[in-house]
Amino acid sequence: MIFIPFLQSVSAAPRSSNMLMTIAPFGLIILIFYFFIIRPQNKKQKETDKMINALKKGDKVVTIGGIHGVISSAHDQTVVVKVDDNTKIEFNRSAVSSVVADKPAVSKAEKKGKKKTPIAEKISDAETDGGEIKPDATE
Repeated sequence: MIFIPFLQSVSAAPRSSNMLMTIAPFGLIILIFYFFIIRPQNKKQKETDKMINALKKGDKVVTIGGIHGVISSAHDQTVVVKVDDNTKIEFNRSAVSSVVADKPAVSKAEKKGKKKTPIAEKISDAETDGGEIKPDATE
C-alpha cells in the first residue's frame, strides 16, 4: 500500500520527454537507412544513368546478359552491338551493364612494384643473348 502513491507520482511525469524517447530511435533508424542504403543506391543509379547516356559508337560494352561486343550504332533508346564479324544484336540502352576500358596489360609483379626474380632475369637475358641460359656459379 505504501508503493501505490509512489507509482502514481511516477506515471504523472511529463509525457513530452517520454514521447521524445519513443520517437528518437525511429529517427535514428531512418538516418542510418538513408546514409547506408538509400544515398549510396542513388549515387550508383546516377552513375549508371550517366554511363548509359554517354554510350557512343565504338565503345566496348558488356550487357546484363554477359554478352561482350562493340557498339556499331547508337539510337535514342537502343544500341546495336556488334558481337562477331557478321553478328549484330540490338539492345535497349538499359541492358548495357558496363563499358570496358582498354587498359594496357600490366603484370602482377609490376603492380606490386617488385623486381623480377633471378630466374626471370636469366630467361630475359637468354632471349637477348641467343637463347642460352647460362648456369650460375652458385648452383
